[in-house]
Amino acid sequence: MPFAPRIARLPCPRLTAAALALAVLLPAFAQTDSSARTSRLERLRQATAGDLEDGNAHDRAARGAPGGTRMIPDISYGPDPAQRLDVYVSTSPPASLAPAPVIFFVHGGAWAFGDKTNTRVVEPKIAHWVEQGYVVISANYRMLPTPVQQQADDVAAAIAFAQSQAGLWGGDPKRFVLMGHSAGAHLVALVAAGARTATQPQPWRGAVLLDSAAFDVTTLMTHRHFGLYDRAFGADRGYWAAMSPIVQLARAPAPILAVCSSRRQESCGQADRFAAKASGLGGRVRVLREDLSHMEINATLGAASDYTSQVDAFLKTLR
Repeated sequence: MPFAPRIARLPCPRLTAAALALAVLLPAFAQTDSSARTSRLERLRQATAGDLEDGNAHDRAARGAPGGTRMIPDISYGPDPAQRLDVYVSTSPPASLAPAPVIFFVHGGAWAFGDKTNTRVVEPKIAHWVEQGYVVISANYRMLPTPVQQQADDVAAAIAFAQSQAGLWGGDPKRFVLMGHSAGAHLVALVAAGARTATQPQPWRGAVLLDSAAFDVTTLMTHRHFGLYDRAFGADRGYWAAMSPIVQLARAPAPILAVCSSRRQESCGQADRFAAKASGLGGRVRVLREDLSHMEINATLGAASDYTSQVDAFLKTLR
């Protein structure tokens, strides 16, 4: 007798329609939920990397040299492609034959990203200070996984190289001011504190440190902190001390203005402690609190404001 297949009973039409609707809608719900999770993760990433730092993968490069300035791009200070700097000079004849003071700027970006050409690095700082009579230099350095110690070596090497070449750009090697934001401020603070680096620059006039919360890395790492600090500093307490400007500070530094966001308790608290130690050694370190976000402290400097005026007043004391 031939095999006769069993015929399954079909569900009622209403149940069939409901099942088909669910089959269509469930993937959409799953996709929406996945998109929401992705969106939340992206917002978190931006909060810890974009808003916390001044450079990330989504930052765009500035449109070029600001008005009134000329850029000399991608000057090599070392063999690695990341070891490059840009120099900005005025397009107008100098008002004086004397060499110009120099601002040497180091970008942030969690020690892992960012670039010397990012809009928040270049604008509006470059046009403002070139108009004030400065030569302005914006430097890149190697990023993680290159250790932070070697990043500090890069910054020191870039400063020393720029000092040796400053005359070619109309700058005065004896009138350098160091400046950095976030991770860049930490690297500049290490150099300014006298940390051991592979290259020792000539003396500089002073430094402006824009919202670093890493003056004391040991304290930072033993309290609640963003994961970006783990990637930068690891778990070795000895390394934390070596990367702490407050630990490396053993004598009075050149004058420092430490700008901190009053919205970030850890930033101003660390700046206060660093200033207190420097003052105890006979140094001059002023902490400037600003009611601006971490990103705004970088992005708005150079625009007309009381904040810019106070930074300018400090710079005038160094000229």
